[in-house]
Amino acid sequence: MIVVTGATGRFGRQVIEHLLLRGVPAAQVVAAARTPAKAAGLAALGVEVRTADYDRPETLSAAFAGADKVLLVSSTGSDATRVAQHRSAIDAAVTSGVDLVAYTSVTRAPTNPMGLARVHRATEQAIADAGLPAVVLRNGWYTENHTAALPGAVARGTLTGSAGDGRIAFATRADLAEAAAAVLTLDDQAGKTYDLTGDTAWTLSELAAEAAARSGTPLPYVDLPAEQYRQILHRAGLPEPAVDLIVDADVQISHGALAHVTSDLTSLLGRPTTPLSVTVAQTLRA
Repeated sequence: MIVVTGATGRFGRQVIEHLLLRGVPAAQVVAAARTPAKAAGLAALGVEVRTADYDRPETLSAAFAGADKVLLVSSTGSDATRVAQHRSAIDAAVTSGVDLVAYTSVTRAPTNPMGLARVHRATEQAIADAGLPAVVLRNGWYTENHTAALPGAVARGTLTGSAGDGRIAFATRADLAEAAAAVLTLDDQAGKTYDLTGDTAWTLSELAAEAAARSGTPLPYVDLPAEQYRQILHRAGLPEPAVDLIVDADVQISHGALAHVTSDLTSLLGRPTTPLSVTVAQTLRA
């Protein structure tokens, strides 16, 4: 039995859908969610839905009961909260006798300078300390992290950021979810680590040029000092933690934090990763 946490999120839901596409019987898949009612669509596919609230550790052992494999999808929130939540899930996996935990980490977690990598380093270490058989999925930067802003940028006439000429080996959420499903259906995965990036690294100027070509509207990329970009995000109404994450990510991108390309994702997919042009076109048609 395979348990997928965060099953009502966009990533977890797609992992379950890909498990079913790969021929895993619905009766052997569990959608673990904080709010089970939101998983009604998955239940309609025959998937069992269980309550799994990272903030209520007592729900986790029950959610993992009988599981051979658990996909631990990283949570959201402050660093301290997330690490505590992940440790609760790790403890529950140990208690439940899970044979394999797959954890969604971040690309190059041990050396990644981004602030968000701290949680992933701590969680990877907690998994190792617990002695859990585990496979680590070090997910690269979601293409959607930047393409989601394109409709608004096209409307304004500029794409702004603080990433300079830094390159980003974008990978779509769908590709990463499909790769996670592939790993969960493969044998002998304990002890493996995958660094999952797109096949090509792009600058934000190139992203803007692609959006301009697709929309027929000129769209220059305007690079800003970090503090000025921070002020723009504040004025847009984003909460402080989100602003911190976005600005820090762009600054680290400008230093090359996400420029590396690996073949791990392509190997798991058995095909090239989804081109940036496809995601841009889909975003601007939506």
